[in-house]
Amino acid sequence: MPRYEFRCRTCDDTFEIDRPMARSGEPASCPDGHDDTVKLLSAVAVGGTATGAPRAAASGGGGCCGGGCCG
Repeated sequence: MPRYEFRCRTCDDTFEIDRPMARSGEPASCPDGHDDTVKLLSAVAVGGTATGAPRAAASGGGGCCGGGCCG
């Protein structure tokens, strides 16, 4: 089950909630009971490593600038 991270705007606490993806957009109360929270963007969603085609293109394989035709 996915884990979503939230931050409370009232007490500035950060907390996580496990819930199905179908409920990912629902609001969440912080552990102290405040309702003014915001869902944070997961580090997994913005991080990671490239594999496959993007890595090959970055190493100079193919494409105009990767092939040396740019002057």
